[in-house]
Amino acid sequence: MSTQDLTKESLERPRAVRAMESGLERLPVVGPLDALGRLRALDPVISPVQNAVRKLPLRGLRDVLHGRWLGHPLHPALVQLPVGAWMSAGVLDMLPGTRRASRVLIATGVLAAVPAALTGAADWAELHKPQLRSGLVHAAANTVALGLYTASLAARARGRECRGRLLGYGGLTAAGLGGLIGGHLAYRQGVGPNKAEPVPHIVGQGWQRVGKVDQFPVGQAVRAMLGEVPLLVHRESSGAVRVLADRCSHQSGPLSQGTVAEGCVTCPWHGSTFRLSDGQNVSGPATAPQPCFETRVSDGVLEVRLPDAD
Repeated sequence: MSTQDLTKESLERPRAVRAMESGLERLPVVGPLDALGRLRALDPVISPVQNAVRKLPLRGLRDVLHGRWLGHPLHPALVQLPVGAWMSAGVLDMLPGTRRASRVLIATGVLAAVPAALTGAADWAELHKPQLRSGLVHAAANTVALGLYTASLAARARGRECRGRLLGYGGLTAAGLGGLIGGHLAYRQGVGPNKAEPVPHIVGQGWQRVGKVDQFPVGQAVRAMLGEVPLLVHRESSGAVRVLADRCSHQSGPLSQGTVAEGCVTCPWHGSTFRLSDGQNVSGPATAPQPCFETRVSDGVLEVRLPDAD
């Protein structure tokens, strides 16, 4: 479609739609949100908080909090309950005869915010610095929301209904800001999505040559390229060759620079561990497996393909 056609199509849209789009584009939203990732003043706070979260005695519970069993991060699912409860309470506070229902919803949101915060903290501690900065502000906004809703409950219990409602709407505002930053974290800064998901879409079908098998030393993880896709190649003493996508599904860490032990490779960035035989993630923070390639050696040349390739 030519530029002229695009301009014509734009002009043919209703004036109200064009006015709304123009107004939304002028809103100062994206710039300040992007600036959070560059806010170096937060760095002195990040390190001690990050270390404290990592030292929590969670053991096997940590993978549960990351959502490895679910196949994607658990935190976004858990935040729906407190946010939904608080939004519902805000609606009921505008209606007569709903005091008790509002209190129940606010209390439900306060209780549900605890596991949501715990899962968020576990994920936050394993991010890159710009993401950590935005995530810290996200957590601060949600902490303010939780404090305001707790104060709202206390005010309502003392019979100060008007004060309780005002505190509740303040909490809803803070939670809304936290949600806005959370969306920026997830969709602009890429926290949570499977970083290895594009691999099957950019690797050609059928068997593909990687290189002479002799160039890969036995017992070492080596990086090789398949077109624009980096691979981890591990040649075993038995003669088998294991090949995974090299960029970690968690935060794109270079698995070929990680540690190989007991048939698994551990990412050097955040410690996610994957089986070399099938790419399954055996420990987090990664919640998605690595694309694993079938291998064969033809005339001394290593060839690979994805299992679903024709």
